[in-house]
Amino acid sequence: MSRPIKIIYEDNHLLVVEKPCNIPSQADVSGDLDLLSLLKGDLKKRYQKPGNIFLGLVHRLDRPVGGVMVLAKTSKAASRLGEQMQANLFSKVYYGIVYGRPLLSQGRLQDYLLKEPQTNTTKVVTLEQKGAKYAELDYQLLASREGFSLLQLKLKTGRSHQIRVQLANYGHPLYGDQKYAKGLAGPGEQLALWAGALGFRHPVTKEEVRYLSKPPLIYPWDLFGEIAVT
Repeated sequence: MSRPIKIIYEDNHLLVVEKPCNIPSQADVSGDLDLLSLLKGDLKKRYQKPGNIFLGLVHRLDRPVGGVMVLAKTSKAASRLGEQMQANLFSKVYYGIVYGRPLLSQGRLQDYLLKEPQTNTTKVVTLEQKGAKYAELDYQLLASREGFSLLQLKLKTGRSHQIRVQLANYGHPLYGDQKYAKGLAGPGEQLALWAGALGFRHPVTKEEVRYLSKPPLIYPWDLFGEIAVT
């Protein structure tokens, strides 16, 4: 691969990787090299496979977000993992650094969100708004330093830009969020949101599995030292 991707786990059915920040999960209008294409090329090279490589994208991370992702190496695995995703059986834990300090050390955010495709943004709306989708996440305050707070975030639903827009609406947008922290995020600052843990049932063995990925020790993550991902 021209851009090395860390492989966390691999078997005949699954490929679990650590997605770098600022790379699309799949090909988009930018035309930039994407994770899915990189991984297909790597599999083709490593296993010397002729023809097309099957690799199913089970879920996505926003372009600026890094962390753990699972992809399916067979159509059967893709179908079974997709069913789990639809049934909301995946457990997803993120870590984020926000501006300020939440009033409560832990809580649940419940909103209705509406995606606006024209601007590739999401906004909080009322239940009555046509197309509104329910969004829920739990947060826990882990530490506060120098005007920032480190949160553990557990997703209950998987809406577009959900964590980013819900935290911004709560009054504590994510560090470096160029879409939802305008006036706070400086030019070129990297969004501080990381997919730290992913749990699901293996599509073939049926075993409950869980894979972890730690945020990089760069600013602003390094304000909090090495984060114990669970």
